[in-house]
Amino acid sequence: MSFIRTGIDRSDRNGLAAPAAIRREGTRLVRAGFIPLVDASVLIAAAEFGFAAREGIQLELAKDVSWANIRDRLAFRQFDVAHMLAPMPVASALGLGSNPSPVITPFSLGRGGNAITLSVQLYRRMQAKAELTGHENALANAKALKLVIEEMREKGEALPVLGMTYPFSSHNYELRYWLAAGGIHPDRDVKLVVVPPPMTSDALSAGAIDGFCVGAPWNMVAVSRDVGRIVAVKEDIWPSSPEKIIGTRPEWAEQNPETLSRLIVALDRAAAWCDISENRRELAQVLAEPRYLDAPFDIVHRVLLGSFTTDPDGTERTVPEYFSFHREGANFPWISQAQWIFSQMVRWGQAAYSPETSRQVSSAFRPDLYRNALGSRSDIPSDDLRIEGSATDDGFIDGAVFDSQNIPGYLQGFNIQTSDVGSPEQGEI
Repeated sequence: MSFIRTGIDRSDRNGLAAPAAIRREGTRLVRAGFIPLVDASVLIAAAEFGFAAREGIQLELAKDVSWANIRDRLAFRQFDVAHMLAPMPVASALGLGSNPSPVITPFSLGRGGNAITLSVQLYRRMQAKAELTGHENALANAKALKLVIEEMREKGEALPVLGMTYPFSSHNYELRYWLAAGGIHPDRDVKLVVVPPPMTSDALSAGAIDGFCVGAPWNMVAVSRDVGRIVAVKEDIWPSSPEKIIGTRPEWAEQNPETLSRLIVALDRAAAWCDISENRRELAQVLAEPRYLDAPFDIVHRVLLGSFTTDPDGTERTVPEYFSFHREGANFPWISQAQWIFSQMVRWGQAAYSPETSRQVSSAFRPDLYRNALGSRSDIPSDDLRIEGSATDDGFIDGAVFDSQNIPGYLQGFNIQTSDVGSPEQGEI
């Protein structure tokens, strides 16, 4: 196992360079794992631009290729904290998965970054069947895919194979939500498989899958290789959908409360820095390096600015809030969002609802640790729960609203869901 040693002497503009005295004395070592995705920006920036060092933390980063590896290496104490999928602590609280070791999150790494990409061949078929112009919204694209699937079934063709990154991931639940909004049953009308993020465009190019949901920059890489067409982004499905978090073991948090608080402060300041548009070129230069994303700088920079190409024909799209690293409470670990994740696990047969399991879920997200580290700032929410999807600029693609106090009633509003309790069949590539 090799860790990326940071501490490069970068410019001290904006007061980013760590004081030498802090670097020499009282430094706490924190080992962190990450997957090469743009949504690891806050963690990488904390290490690269001195925010961790300013808080007396030597932050060592280790790149990995799969979420299962991240989960296991955290459990086996190779990592102290990790860049993780928001549903992973919820799954661990419910004892789900092959290694359900306890994980909590005191900090969210921001919002946005995901997209759904289909093969160019499948999208061309959708265009022909539904007379798409190429400028339709995400819901229209899902309904066009439904027409193609119906035709494939009538002709006895193999149904589409779609990739996502992990069974307990925002990608899985967002892909399923998008499909269901278009009238497609994700467990009957398509086949879902697990594909590690860096391998998605290769799998699409090889014909092993017909589409995928993954984080940036891999959707844009597939488009640049002329093999993919972006048909929906996270903001189309639900802008505030929980994405990546910092996960840690409860016992590490209990044994290292001061170090954890320092880390949260460092991450908070790094997140604020990442949200300044003038800093995103410098951020993109670091992210593009081989030790991090190993991806083209221009793609990384453009997607950080919310501008990207959606298809090989050169169609452009701009989503100003494609990445929100700090604004509007983006780092707050809302318990209501943990409960929404739980509702999707129930909807798709991964868990059974009960008041007891709902209480277990609430222990996975720790806003108390977030508040303890950052104090009583005016921008920190005073409540742990809120009604999700009720704001006009934060709605779900199907118009639903989520109240964590009535999960059974929320689920009754869906015509498409999996009734059998247990893990749906999900292959792995």
